[in-house]
Amino acid sequence: MLQNYIPEIAISQVLKLLECDNLEVKIKSERKTRHGDYRRLPNGKHQITINSNLNTYRFLITLIHEIAHFEAYKAYGRFIKPHGIEWKRTFQHLMLPFLNPEIFPSHLLPLLAKHFKNPKASSDTDANLALALKQFDAPNNKTYIFEVPMGSIFKLYNGKVFKMRQKRVKRFECMEVKTGKLYLFNPNAEVEIVVLEKEQIS
Repeated sequence: MLQNYIPEIAISQVLKLLECDNLEVKIKSERKTRHGDYRRLPNGKHQITINSNLNTYRFLITLIHEIAHFEAYKAYGRFIKPHGIEWKRTFQHLMLPFLNPEIFPSHLLPLLAKHFKNPKASSDTDANLALALKQFDAPNNKTYIFEVPMGSIFKLYNGKVFKMRQKRVKRFECMEVKTGKLYLFNPNAEVEIVVLEKEQIS
């Protein structure tokens, strides 16, 4: 099943990581709020789910991310922080064999190496890596928040419309057009631009 979703040369390594009777992987339709997840089921088994719409490189990173949750659970128990130091070290250890030019394009490797010095809860919080991975996605009309010009109007997947106001330290302040309420967006949020700032002026 996985051969349709990850780079072919990585399949054998991934299958070795999945050699556990108590772990299953399910491919899900797109979820807007996450690429994948890991959970321990009531029957004692463990389940990983991954979105089917991810490009092969993002799928692989997400899959190893979730396998790291499983391995950290086995090694350290259930009371560790979800994305704490135990998970970070496990993720780094599992991901290292995949960080080579036979699996990832060479221009991605420096970005991946930098990211995995201190992996975050989502690779999307790394704006440079997220943008580099996006080039392998199927074409769509979505734009990352950090690419939206100040003053432009955009909408979310749920139909809500916002105006880009200003960048804060790490996030972007936007105003919901209908209510005037202010919201902070992570730079990795994907949105659809409705009106560019220069179009409003004209």
